[in-house]
Amino acid sequence: MFKKRENITEIEEGNLLSPKFDNDGLIPVITMCSKTRDILMHGYMNVEAFQKTIETKEAHYFSRSRKQIWHKGKTSGFTQKILEIRIDDDQDSVWLIVDIGSGASCHVGYRSCFYRSIPLGPIENARKIEMKFEEKEKTFDPKIVYKGQTNPTKI
Repeated sequence: MFKKRENITEIEEGNLLSPKFDNDGLIPVITMCSKTRDILMHGYMNVEAFQKTIETKEAHYFSRSRKQIWHKGKTSGFTQKILEIRIDDDQDSVWLIVDIGSGASCHVGYRSCFYRSIPLGPIENARKIEMKFEEKEKTFDPKIVYKGQTNPTKI
């Protein structure tokens, strides 16, 4: 399905998909909401997850902790419908543009996995850095959605 990586010109200027997977067989993926343009999450795909994503038009990722492919939203019901897939110049990073409807992408219950910001400025002697919650309310209750499981990322 994917073209063998043979030369830099084909990879950077060609029109055939030749993704570069790392030594663990993974490629990083950034997922963005089509409506808000917010970054929803960062994950990884292996060859099989990437192929399934292309073929089904729904996001599939590879869980590094569980060592298996997971269909985003299979448990929660909040699937990511693929509207567009882009790949960077040297084809070693993927960008998904998805529709999540009124759902969420974070297993903690927030709409985005990037729900906190880090303040900028001087860091005084060993002070703890206090983050700011940018999303004030959760989209769903993970205890209900994941039926009390303590770590839904291991589902």
